Amino acid sequence: MTSILAKKPKKMKLKELKTLGQQLLSSRAHINNLPLLLGFISPSSPPPHVLESLLSLQSFFTTVLADLPPSQSSKKHPRIDDSAKQDPEVIYRTWLRSKFDEFVTLLIEVLISPDTEDALREIVLDSFMEFVKLGNGGSFYSSIYHKLLRSIVNSPTPVDFLSELLALKYFKYIDVRYFTFISLEKLSKALDTKDTAGDETAGGDGDSRSQSRESMELSICKIHYIISHIPPLEGNDGKSEYEMWSGSGLPSNEEHDKEKLSKAQKAEDKGWKAEKQTNTVLSPASIAKKMKLKFTKAWISFLRLPIPVNVYKEVLATLHQAVIPHLSNPIILCDFLTKSYDIGGVVSVMALSSLFILMTQHGLEYPNFYEKLYALLSPSIFMAKHRAKFFQLLDSCLKSPLLPAYLAAAFAKKLSRLSICVPPSGELVIIALIHNLLRRHPSINCLVHKEDGDENEEDKNDSGSEKRPGFDHFNSKESNPIKSNAMRSSLWEIDTLRHHYCPPVSRFVLSLENDLTVRSKTTEMDIKDFSSGSYATIFGDEIRRRVKQVPLAFYKATPTSLFPESDFCGWTLKYEGSNEIKEQKTVEEDDASTKRQRIEC
Repeated sequence: MTSILAKKPKKMKLKELKTLGQQLLSSRAHINNLPLLLGFISPSSPPPHVLESLLSLQSFFTTVLADLPPSQSSKKHPRIDDSAKQDPEVIYRTWLRSKFDEFVTLLIEVLISPDTEDALREIVLDSFMEFVKLGNGGSFYSSIYHKLLRSIVNSPTPVDFLSELLALKYFKYIDVRYFTFISLEKLSKALDTKDTAGDETAGGDGDSRSQSRESMELSICKIHYIISHIPPLEGNDGKSEYEMWSGSGLPSNEEHDKEKLSKAQKAEDKGWKAEKQTNTVLSPASIAKKMKLKFTKAWISFLRLPIPVNVYKEVLATLHQAVIPHLSNPIILCDFLTKSYDIGGVVSVMALSSLFILMTQHGLEYPNFYEKLYALLSPSIFMAKHRAKFFQLLDSCLKSPLLPAYLAAAFAKKLSRLSICVPPSGELVIIALIHNLLRRHPSINCLVHKEDGDENEEDKNDSGSEKRPGFDHFNSKESNPIKSNAMRSSLWEIDTLRHHYCPPVSRFVLSLENDLTVRSKTTEMDIKDFSSGSYATIFGDEIRRRVKQVPLAFYKATPTSLFPESDFCGWTLKYEGSNEIKEQKTVEEDDASTKRQRIEC
C-alpha cells in the first residue's frame, strides 16, 4: 500500500490505479486515495487512466453525494455553528464536498480540452450528466449544468463536438431544455454587460480590444449553436407526459419568487413546501407555458447581443419558422426586425419574412414598409441566395386590393425597368409579377399602352417644358415611389421582351397581351414556379420541351463562299495572297508527280 501511494500519479500503472479505486470503494480508511484518483482526471493523462479514475470516482460520489452539504459557493449553503464546525463528521463531509466540486471542475476541463479524444469526451459527458441527474437530491442539478454551459461558451477554442453531442443526446429531455434556456439567458446577459462595459472603457490597446471582440464573437456563435439546436416543444394533447432527464421534473415555483420571500416566511413554510414540491407534478399544459416563457427570455437576451454578420444572417433565415411561432409574445421582436429591415441589402431581404408575419398575423404597423420594399428592388436581388422567398413575399405584399394605384404602378414600372438588366430567369419572374399586378389593380392597366398624346394638360404644365416624343417620365433613381412618376410612364420595356433572344422569355411575355381586366378569364400566376429559376432550369425546360416543327437550314447548291456576291453588290473582294496559294498548290502537285515516277521505277 505504501509503495503505491509513494509513486507519482503520472507514472502509476493502470492495474495499480484500479487497486486504488477498489480500496476507496471498500472502506473509509482509504479515503486518501481520493486525491490521487483526482490527479488523473486531466486532459494530459492517458485516456485509459482517465477512464479508470472516472469509473472509480463516479461510483464513490454517487453513493455519498446525497449526504453532502451544499457547496460553499451556493446560495443555499447554511450557516454552521462553531460547535458543529468541530464535529469530525461535518469536517469530513465538507471536505468531500470540496473534492466533489474539484472533481466537477476537472471533468469540465477534460470536456472542453481540444486534446481530449472524442470517445473519451462522450464517456465523460455521460458521467457528468449522471451527476446532473442525481446530484441534487434526485432533482436536476442546475448549478453544475450551468457551469458546464458557461465553460463551453467562454472556452477560447471551438468545442463543436461537445455541443453536437449535448444536443444529440440530451436536448430531447424537457428539463434539460428548460435549464439550458435559463443558462443561456444568464450567459447572454453577462456578455451584453461585458460588451457595454468594454465600450465605456474603450481606448486601450488595439490588439487587446480586437482579441476581446474575437472572443466575444466566438462566444456568441456558441450560444447561437446551442440555442438553435434545441428542438421546439412538440404539440401535446394535454394528457401525455413529457420525457424528463431527472425524476423530479421541472420546479413548481420560480426561483425569483422564492427569493422574494422573507427569511421568516422561508423558515415557517420550509416543511410544507418540501412536501408540496415532492407531491406536485406539473401538467403538460403548465410545462408548455413555462417552456415558452423561458424560450422567449433566452432568445430575446441573445438577440440583444452584438451578433456577427454571418450569425445574423443565419438567425434571420430561420427566425420566422423556428422562433416566432414559439414565442410567448412575438410582437417583442418588432424592434429587432425593423432595425434589421432598415439596414438594407441582403439583411433587409432576409428580415422581410419575419416582419411580414408580424404585420399580417400580429398587428404590427410599419408606416414606411412599402418604401423600404421598393428600395430593395435592384439587379442584385435577382442573384441573391434567398431571392425565391423574397419574390414570393413581394407578391404577397402587393396582393391587397387597398393598395393605392400610384404604389402598384411604381412597383410595376420599377420591375419593368429591371427587366432590361437581369438574366432571363429574372425576366420570367418580372413578367409573372407584373401579370399579377395588372390583374389585381385594373387602374394601372393604362401603363400597358400609352401614346405620347395621352398625357393630360395638367401633367404637361407640371413638367415645365415640352418633352420630345418618347420621353419617359419615370425616375428610376428615386427611392420614394410617390415621386417616381410611374403613372405618367408605360411598360415599354416589357414590349422589348417580345424579341428577346431567350425563347421562354419571348413566349411568356405574350401572356400580357390578354385582357387582364377580365378576371373571370384569367388566373393569377404562382410566383413559386418562377422564383427559383436559373440558366440551368431554363435550359432543362427547353431540352424536355416537345417541339412540333423543327426549323431546318439547307442549301440547294453547295456554297462556294461564306457570303454570296448578292450581299455585296458593286464590291470586288480580292485576297492578295491568292496567287501565292496557287503557286504553292502547283509546287505540291509537281512534288507528288516526281514521287510517283520514282515509285514506278
